[in-house]
This record gives sequence, structure tokens and C-alpha cells, in this order.
Amino acid sequence: MAAEATNQKPSAAIKFARQAEKLSLQAHDISDEGPQDTTAVEARFITPQDPVIQTANGGRLPAVPLKEALELNKLRDEVEGQTPQVKSPGHEPGKTGHEESLDGSSLPDHASQQSTRPEATLKTAIPPSRTHPLFPELPLYGPPTLLRDLQCLFFRFTSAILSLAFLGVIVLGSAFTSIPLMFRHVGLRLTFRDPNARRPFYEEEKRRAKRRKEEENAWRQQKRRRTSIQKTTDDNDEAGHSADEYEPMEGGKDPLVCDVGYYARRVGLDMEEYKVQTEDGYIIDLWHLYNPKDYTPQSPSHRKQHEPGVFPGGHETRASVRITNTSQRSGKRKYPVLLIHGLLQSAGAYCANDDDSLAFFLAKSGYDVWLGNNRCGFQPQHALLTPNDPRMWNWNIRQMGVMDLSALVSRVLSETGFEKLGLICHSQGTTQTFVALAKEQRPDLGNKISVFCALAPAVYAGPLIGKMYLKFMRIISPGMFRVIFGIHAFIPFMMTMHAWLPGKLYGALGYRVFSFLFNWTDDRWDQGIRDRLFQFAPVYVSAESMRWWLGRECFATQKCILATREEGIHEDEEDEEEDHHQYTHDHSIFQQQQSSEDMLQKPPETTGHADRGRKAWYDPQVPPFALWVCGSDELVDGRRLLRRFQRGREPHVRVVHSKVIEEYEHLDVLWAMDSVEKVGEEVREVIWRTVPEDVRTLCMIPRDCERVDPWVDR
Repeated sequence: MAAEATNQKPSAAIKFARQAEKLSLQAHDISDEGPQDTTAVEARFITPQDPVIQTANGGRLPAVPLKEALELNKLRDEVEGQTPQVKSPGHEPGKTGHEESLDGSSLPDHASQQSTRPEATLKTAIPPSRTHPLFPELPLYGPPTLLRDLQCLFFRFTSAILSLAFLGVIVLGSAFTSIPLMFRHVGLRLTFRDPNARRPFYEEEKRRAKRRKEEENAWRQQKRRRTSIQKTTDDNDEAGHSADEYEPMEGGKDPLVCDVGYYARRVGLDMEEYKVQTEDGYIIDLWHLYNPKDYTPQSPSHRKQHEPGVFPGGHETRASVRITNTSQRSGKRKYPVLLIHGLLQSAGAYCANDDDSLAFFLAKSGYDVWLGNNRCGFQPQHALLTPNDPRMWNWNIRQMGVMDLSALVSRVLSETGFEKLGLICHSQGTTQTFVALAKEQRPDLGNKISVFCALAPAVYAGPLIGKMYLKFMRIISPGMFRVIFGIHAFIPFMMTMHAWLPGKLYGALGYRVFSFLFNWTDDRWDQGIRDRLFQFAPVYVSAESMRWWLGRECFATQKCILATREEGIHEDEEDEEEDHHQYTHDHSIFQQQQSSEDMLQKPPETTGHADRGRKAWYDPQVPPFALWVCGSDELVDGRRLLRRFQRGREPHVRVVHSKVIEEYEHLDVLWAMDSVEKVGEEVREVIWRTVPEDVRTLCMIPRDCERVDPWVDR
């Protein structure tokens, strides 16, 4: 038996070396002297379904198929003489190959092994058309070889031609649909009518345009101060501050630049940029807004990325450096708020509307505002990979939620010293949060969030998913999707256009294209700054992520982020049955009251579904939710999400605020001229109401929240 074990160990070592090379940064990293710096040595499980590869030098490589990760850890255990781990990670505390949960406890054993069939070549690594219905297994792209590089070139060549053709069709479609609008505009002009007079905020737009012109002239004359302009009382009331409190440091004619710091300085704030490393090695941007009169920016070395890990112990010590700031020294700490953007956007979407921008509004209300960006963004960065490597683009919405969101929340709490923060997300930002908080993903994250404010929540698909160009992306196979759109960034030519075109032309073109794609209008936006709104989009996203949204298996087919289409149909049938029974019951009561008004009638028992929580997505760790639904949104169906909560399908979810704004479209919650009144003021109040009671006494009371009492959990 001893001889047999001795023979097995060299065999396991050889297999381990081969498996490690398959998952390493570079091929042939194993030498006689042992593993080199970029050799794969361990699969670390962020969640039971999200393994990332750790290299010998402590670096991280992105997610790999579950089968490959389990095999690596099993062979390593055999080489080290340990009992091989054959179950899913997280089944037993202390076992090698799994991460701990956010609070330091072991992950629960609620994941079963998934089978994959990754091969050495890229073509055969493409998952079959029938995979996991919600989160298909990602393909395996090994270290660079001549064959792999040739295949990458093939996909780059085909996608460069075919994706540009697809983009051209979209641009032509937007141009043709603009022709009737152009003729209508010309017709109104020829009859001496103002085509803009129909806009709901026409008079307010003229007033704001006049004010911007006056401020531009004053800045040009004074260079540094706008002392010649005295705002009206209404302006002071709207902004909630005096001109001296937030003195602009930039001004004049807007050059239309993609720079959040520039627009912050135009309203008397400023911005510092932090770098954050995710647990799979991506370097993402975190922007911090501050008032330069009461905050000293941190040094560049302090703002660099930390090691790949989230929520380390003793994060309060790192936050002690901020006590030197005036707001900290006076005991008026500002409660932290993190904002996450939507699909194809950056966090600059929260900062493009002057004082009516949600981020600037919250910052001037007294919150400590942080703006989170997802992986790749404007400048794709990874600790080990380059943008030419397909592994850098091998991610979808689950990795964005489980890893990007967790890393951003961790860094904000580390810098501020708080145990929780308020989270505000729009569109895809809500999706990654809803996914991350699910009990099968990373539910412990809910313990770090005091309230989750979801703007235009993207959980259920709207009618727009049936448009022909979106349906085309759904009917093609995964392999054909990669041939057309590649295995790297999704249509990177959009970013090239952003760099080449003048800001005004790019803004006009961006609006027409996105309006055609998503049925948006600018009716409720300030048309004078519309071109500025599109300076922060698009950003780099992976083709794999877009395939999750629009491809055959996932959101476009299932029409939900956390339930299959069959489950959705079953829920609809339950709702129809309950509604029918309720109508029958109410009608019966009405007839009985009509026949005998003085007779007390006991209502018949309902046939409601008492076990509706059996398929709940969330466990007791989920934070309170607040939702703002756009009633005219064709991209997503927010009403259906509200109905899920109202019908008791999520017994652990506490909805502290919900609102349907009938006239709002998908982006109006950010850019409508009345968004501060209809959304911003309520967000400000909801965040303060849900701040933990022991923390409220340490924080500055946000403006107009003096009389706001906290909500108490029942």
C-alpha cells in the first residue's frame, strides 16, 4: 500500500503541473525549480460558483469553469498528501480552496457541481447552446499559444467587420427614423412656430439657458469669481446653499469633456480618484466627491489599489487618516453613499446635470458621495492581464455583482471607517446588486448596506426586448455571437468614435442612436446640456457581458435575472388565479350586502399561496429596498418587480419606499429636469431614515432632514 501511494504521488504531481499550466498566466511556467511567479497554484472560491485562480506571486486571474477549478485543488491536495476535495467548495470549514464569507464565517454548502467541457482551443471552449439557464458557464481561455493567438486574430477580424456592419445598420436605422421628426421640425419653423414649445419644461429650459449664458459671460470677465451675478431667491432655494459656500473653480463655455472632476468644480465641488482591485485582479475606478473647503485630498499613494481582497479586519485604522479633515475634526462626519451606474455608462452619468445632478445634490445635502465604476470602463486595467488577452474580457453580470460591487463597497467603508453605507444604483447597477445579494451568490454583502435605492430597477425585461435587432442577437448561437461580436470588448469602435468626434457631434449622434435603440426621448431633459449627458458613455464592456443580456440563454430569453421563463409563467398563473379569486370574493360580498345590509357576513377563506416564499431569492441578510420605477420605461418592467414584493414572494425583503413615476422613461430618474424633486429629495430622506440609530448621532444631518425620523424594523 505504501509503494502504491508513493507511485501515485509523482503521477498526481505531473497532473497538477499540467492543470496548473492550463490555468496559468503564461504557458511553460513550471520548471524543475518549481512554479514561477505567474503559475496557477490554487483556485480560490469567492462564492461556491465563482472560482478565481491565484498565482504563485499572489496575483489573481479571472474566473474559470468550476470543473477546472475543482480539479486543480483536488490535484494539489493529493500532491500535498491531503484528502482530495471532491465536493463543492464551502462544504466544510477549513478546507483548502474556498474563500470565507464577508463576516469571516465559511460559505454555506448550497452549490452543486456543474459539468463543463472546456477544451484547449477557443472554438471548442465555447459553451454549447444549452447551458445553465441564468448564468451559463464561461469559456476557458488558457495561456497564450500560437494556436490561441491565431484564433484570437480570427475573432478580431470577423468581429471588426461584422460588428461594424451591425453598428452601421443601427446608425442608419436611427437616421431613417429621424427623417419624420426632421420634416415636422422644418414644417413648424416654416409656419413660424417654435418646435420646442411642446416640451413640458420649455419655459424652465429657457430660464436655465439664460442663466448659463450670464454665468459664462461673468466667468469670462472675472476669470475666477462670479461676483457680478446674483442668483434669485428661487435659485438659492433650489440649490440649498449660498454662492460663497460652494464657489465654482471652473466656468465659462462648456468644452464638453469626459471629466467628472471638471463638472464638479463648475458647481464648487471637486473629485479625487481611487483605484480599487477586485478579487479577480481587475483595477477599477472609484471617484470621491468632496467640498474643497472642508476636505484635504489624500495622497496618490494612499489612493492606489490594495491587495485583492474585501472587508479586511481593522479597516477603521486606515480611515483614521481622514480625521485631519475639518468635517471629521468637528465631529460632523458625513454618512457614505455609493452610486453605481448602468449598462454602457460610467458613474459620470450622475454628474452631468450641474446642481441637478443626483451626485452633486447629495454631496451638497451633506452626504459623503462616492461614485463606483465597473471593470474595464474607460481604461481597461488588470493586475496581470492585458486588453489583448481574451481572459480579461471573460465576465458577465455575476462577476460584476459578486466582485466589483463588493470591492467598491469594501473600499468606501475602509476609507470612511463606517460599517455600512447607502447604496444607489441605476439600471444595470441595480441588476448586479440584485444578483450579488441573492442567497446563492453573496448574501453577506447585505450586512454592509443600510439601504439599497434602486432607480429604474432592471430585473424583469420590458417589451423592448422584442425589437428585431435585439431578437437577432437572441436567435443566433453562442458561437455565431462570438464570430460577430468577438471575444474581447463589445464593438470597441464606439470608444474610437468617442475619442475622434467633437463633443457636440458625438452627443447628437449618441442621443439619436440610443433613442432609436431604447425608445428614449429627451422631452424631460434640459436640451441645452443634452450633448454633455452623453460624454460619459459608452464605456468598454465585454462581449460576454452583452451576450448575457441579449444572447440565447440568458436575460433576453428568460426575461428575468434570477428566475427562468417557466418560473415566471408559473408566477403569472398564480397571480391571475389569486386576482380572479379576489374578484369573485369581492363580488360575492357585494351581492350579499345588497340582499341583506344588516347581516354580518364572514368572508370566505381565500386560496392564496401561503408558500410563495419557497422560491425566494433573498435570505434574512438582505438590506431594506427602496425603488423608483419609471412608468413609461419600455426597457425593463419595474412594476412586475414591485408585484413580486407585494405578493409575498420575498418574505425577507423590506420595501421601505416605492414609487411609480408614470411619465418617466428609463433615464429620466437621472436626467429629467424635475428629477431632484421627484427622486433626489426622496432618496436623500430614505437614506437618512435607514441609517443605523447609533450612527446617526455621529453624522451631520443632511439638509432638510432635521425632522426626519428613522424607520424602525418591525
